[in-house]
Amino acid sequence: MTHRPATFAALLGLTRAASAIGDFWVQNDFCARVKGASDDCPVTYEDPATQEKTVHGTVDGRAACLHHCLTYTATQAIVAGLGARVLGIKVHPGAAAAALALSFGTHYIADRRVPGKGVLEKLAARTGKSNFYKLADFGMNGAFHLDSTWHHGWETVAALIATTKATNR
Repeated sequence: MTHRPATFAALLGLTRAASAIGDFWVQNDFCARVKGASDDCPVTYEDPATQEKTVHGTVDGRAACLHHCLTYTATQAIVAGLGARVLGIKVHPGAAAAALALSFGTHYIADRRVPGKGVLEKLAARTGKSNFYKLADFGMNGAFHLDSTWHHGWETVAALIATTKATNR
């Protein structure tokens, strides 16, 4: 029998670390810049190696966001899976799949930041946080911080799900 609070804390720590790795080290420049592109708000991407400029709309924005979320979730699966193994935690496959699916879906929702239409921007407006969302001064970026707290909250729920039926190896 596993000690659930310790298992939860371990899985949350592993997925939090994996999230940062997936968002900042694994995500490529193209996905980071294009994932919010739409036909109404196209994104011009300049390839850093060739300086070639290309314009991207909705289809490319969705594809870039999907690619990022797949690599992000794969990073979480690898880091949490290996970490749990090292710690002697056996995560139930169904619970792991459900947790990763939640992480993937909520990450896509947040990262598909189409200007004026993104979920986080709309949520910020409904909760009186529009000015903070738009803040990009004094060394702060409000949209980034709201994005991060969204992810942290859902990662906590995902870690709770992953803890379900976990046992010691």
